[in-house]
Amino acid sequence: MRIKAIITGSTGMIGKGLLLECLESPDVESVLVINRQPVGLRHEKLTEVIHQDFFDLATLKEQLTGFNTCYFCLGISAAGLSEDKYHRITYRLTVNFAETVLALNPDIIFCYVSGAGTDSSEKGRIMWARVKGKTENALLARPFKKAYMFRPGFIQPMKGVRSRTRLYNNLYAVLKYLYPVLKGLPAYVTSSDRLGQAMLKAVLKGYDQSILESRDINILASG
Repeated sequence: MRIKAIITGSTGMIGKGLLLECLESPDVESVLVINRQPVGLRHEKLTEVIHQDFFDLATLKEQLTGFNTCYFCLGISAAGLSEDKYHRITYRLTVNFAETVLALNPDIIFCYVSGAGTDSSEKGRIMWARVKGKTENALLARPFKKAYMFRPGFIQPMKGVRSRTRLYNNLYAVLKYLYPVLKGLPAYVTSSDRLGQAMLKAVLKGYDQSILESRDINILASG
């Protein structure tokens, strides 16, 4: 199998880290990125489509056809958002995109970037965790060939990628000096390149769990 991938969110830290791994991998045949802003990369494998409204994908159906993998890395911080607004972007937009690519590519594998602490019960006190859990559950209920939910904790940016979230960048400015110690905690810490490698290997080799925490991500990346 050679991967023909759709990637959303490739201007963010996780999505761009994944995109770099895809472009370097001989197991990836082609990559389509759907962004609101240009990613700023050129490569013979890469096709980019700039699209503003991810709730209206009608004009993209031809471009979204012919793929075996979708990596959904698009997301926003819950900081300062109401639950309704966060739910609209995190749940409704994601599920809309997922259902569209599934209808066009019935044998597609879907990989979703969630986060450590996601609440699969959908009943906890933390708003973002409930909404992420609801999104994961909805994706796992769809008839994809396979679906994997990635829940990284702290991510070390590699290969020049950078988060678009100011809060994360501020946190990283402090924690980067502790990374040599933190990386000894594989249950909580990974890196952008290892996450990208794990996302490729989940599609190429499979994994025995549908939900991958940081420890699983590091195991899969090293395998």
